[in-house]
Amino acid sequence: MELPAPLRQGVDSLLEKVPLPALKQAAKKLSERYRAELRDGRLHMAEDMAVKAYLATRLPATYAAVRASVGALTDACPDFQPKSLLDIGAGPGTMLWATAEAWPELEQAVLVEASAAVRKVGQSLAAGAIAVRTNWIAGDATIDLVGLEPADLVSATYVLDEIVPASLPKLIDRLWRLTADSLLIVEPGTPAGWQRILVARSQLIEAGAHVSAPCPHEAPCPIAPPDWCHFSRRVARSRLHRLAKDADVPWEDEKFIYLAASRHPAPARTARVIAPPKAGSGKVVLKLCRPDGSAGERLLSKRDGELFKAARRADWGDTLA
Repeated sequence: MELPAPLRQGVDSLLEKVPLPALKQAAKKLSERYRAELRDGRLHMAEDMAVKAYLATRLPATYAAVRASVGALTDACPDFQPKSLLDIGAGPGTMLWATAEAWPELEQAVLVEASAAVRKVGQSLAAGAIAVRTNWIAGDATIDLVGLEPADLVSATYVLDEIVPASLPKLIDRLWRLTADSLLIVEPGTPAGWQRILVARSQLIEAGAHVSAPCPHEAPCPIAPPDWCHFSRRVARSRLHRLAKDADVPWEDEKFIYLAASRHPAPARTARVIAPPKAGSGKVVLKLCRPDGSAGERLLSKRDGELFKAARRADWGDTLA
């Protein structure tokens, strides 16, 4: 899943004259902070060069994960047509671009971001390219959500991993109170990211939320460690990305986990593929999370007719009726 053309062109323009050594150094520092999930009171992207390193090395992958999560929400709730977006920890506007592409009728967006450097870049990228009325607000996700108006869609993508665990219940409560219809949370597809999603999922169900995706049920998660639920999108690396990361492989796999919760029950419940399909001659094995709250592998063959054909086309993260 590629960046929208206007976004890609805007990013290319911002990175055009950036010295490669400085970009490589900033990318290395940024990667180390993300991998360590540092919570030392400093913003990951407080400086301009860190933002540019993010644009070069992280934005394509996070956009792919966010756009896939938005797509799962649209598939689960086809009648959901949000007019307003509230994005907490907005970064350079990744969710804004994904929602504007998914829902052209989106009218307004409020984007809360603590880093002035990131807000500046986000505003620059969206200016003249996105028709949605946008309002960028300086704010910390844990302390600056008072006074915000509810929105049809509330989102927090790659945010919970930067919050100290003790602050998460209060943040989840605030996000849900601001949600007029649906809440979308996206996290890195690590065991720790999955655990944060499970905590949020449990709290939201307790508050009366309905899970729209990826789970086809509201029962306890049937996955047990050391396994964990996550999904993946393969993203092509640009030449600058490869140079900045000293990468030989022209692509990367972005692993992510997400949760879409709604104030309305999902109109349909279908099993979801929760691992890469294993295909053979005349057969395919899918690991499924099922509407009855169970999970496990299912073998389908040509004898299963149309269901087998659908299974052959199914990819990791897809639903299967």
